[in-house]
Formats: sequence, C-alpha cells, structure tokens
Amino acid sequence: MAPNGVRKVLSIVILTFNEEANLPQCLQSLAGLDCDLFVVDSGSTDRTAEIARSFGATVVQHPFINQGKQLNWALDHLPIRTPWVMRLDADERLTDELADELKASLPSMPATVSAAEMKRRVYFWGRWIRHGGYYPVWLLRLWRHGMARCEERWMDEHMIVQSGITIRLRNDFIDENHKGLGFWIDKHNRYADREVADMIAAAVGDSDRGVDGSVARRRWLKQNLYGKMPLYWRAFFYWFYRYFILLGFLDGKPGLVFHFLQAFWYRFMIDAKLYEARIKAAETPQPHAADSRQAG
Repeated sequence: MAPNGVRKVLSIVILTFNEEANLPQCLQSLAGLDCDLFVVDSGSTDRTAEIARSFGATVVQHPFINQGKQLNWALDHLPIRTPWVMRLDADERLTDELADELKASLPSMPATVSAAEMKRRVYFWGRWIRHGGYYPVWLLRLWRHGMARCEERWMDEHMIVQSGITIRLRNDFIDENHKGLGFWIDKHNRYADREVADMIAAAVGDSDRGVDGSVARRRWLKQNLYGKMPLYWRAFFYWFYRYFILLGFLDGKPGLVFHFLQAFWYRFMIDAKLYEARIKAAETPQPHAADSRQAG
C-alpha cells in the first residue's frame, strides 16, 4: 500500500547484469512514481544490487539465458501485486512528461485497455538520434498484470498481449547507455550471434505468432525485403537508405558513427556470421550419412 493508504497501481521490472553505470539514472527517473520496483539480477559483480536496494528496489537473483526467458520468469515468480506492470532496461529512463502521464492515466485507465506502447528516444554520445528512421519506434512496455507474455526469442523479443486494446502513450522514454563505445561494440557482437540463431530458427519453421502492428510490419519487411537481398550488399543498402534517404546525416557526428555502426557494421557482421554458420553446417556430417557408413 502507498503511504496514503491508496493501493499502488504499477510495478516496474528491470533486468540487470553489471549496470552500475546506468542504473542510477534509470531509477532516479522513477522517483516521482509511487510504484513497486523489482530488479532481477543475473550475478552482477559490481554495485548493481547495492544501488538498486538504495532506491528501495527488491533485488532477486536468477541465472540469465535470454531476455524473454528472464522476463517471463520474473512475471511468474516475483510478488507482483499491482494491476499494471512495466518493463524497463537498466540503460533506459522515463522522461518527466512520461512519468506524469503514467501517474495521471493509470488509475483511471478503461478496463478495455490491456497494454500501452511508448516511444523510444535513443541517445548516442549525448545526441538524440532523431533521424535515419530511428524515431519514433513504438515499443510495448506497459501491460495489465497477467495479460502479456514475452516472446522467448534470442533477439528483438516483444510482449504478446492476450486480449484487449493496446493504446499509445503521448510521451517518450529514453535509451542511453553510459558504458562507452567499447561496450556497445562488444554488446552488438553478442547480439549478432543471437540474431543469427533467430534467423536459423526461422529458416526451420519458427513463427512470429502473436505479434501485430508495427512489430509485424518490421519483421515482414526484414524477412521478405531485406532478407531477399544478397548478403553483405544489403548491409550497405540499408545504411545508405538510413543515412541519406531517411536523413541520418542530420544527427551530426554522433549520428555518423551510430548509423554506420548500427546500420552497416552490425548488419554486415550478422551476414558474415550467418555465412560462417552455413559453412560449418555444410561441413558437419549428417546423422544419416554417419549411420550408413557404420552399416557398411
């Protein structure tokens, strides 16, 4: 219960691993919300847990496999008692306007509304990446407790709402990582491995059941337009489209680096890792071939 005796309406779940550089800004942005904070940590060796507890968060340890599995575990095992749940990453924070909108709208939200999408505003080297098709990106981060589950993909996982109306909030949340360029590059190297795993899974029949709206459109374009283009060249075309056609060059020097790395270097590395995976698969003896040799 809140200090005034009114039941809290919102719980916020944050997944962490060594996030002492980002977590204070994230939690500070929630200071004006009367909410329950839950941090699900996967074995941090820095001050992540200490920082979380200093802001009044409940900290729970659980081994990490991927974002979807970790978030679903949290929804199943955390003592969430509020009607609404929000997911935030440790390098994300609410704008003051979004915090005020949540305080004003959640207590009186119509019963027909089950979830809400919010606009993500990405910052890189202190610069808002406003062009290149990177804003606005709508993400479903708020839902009624028990009404949504997370896809258990290796990358680009989204919440699937069981029923009801999904609305869009007016204001933004901010995505800004404070760990530096080296961490960003290392993270995207790992992301490339996960994306290749999802691409291979999709090739053997995994589906995107449950996604709709802008998420479904983006995935359709990625699979049926980008996915049909030749390896390596498609990374160049994607970067050219974002940087010149969608005006990414207006994001200044930070935008030059961000769009090149995120649109070209990252996508090129995914293609290289996908090609490598195909080579390894071709070189690996198939089970039936091994069986026939043994039979002979």
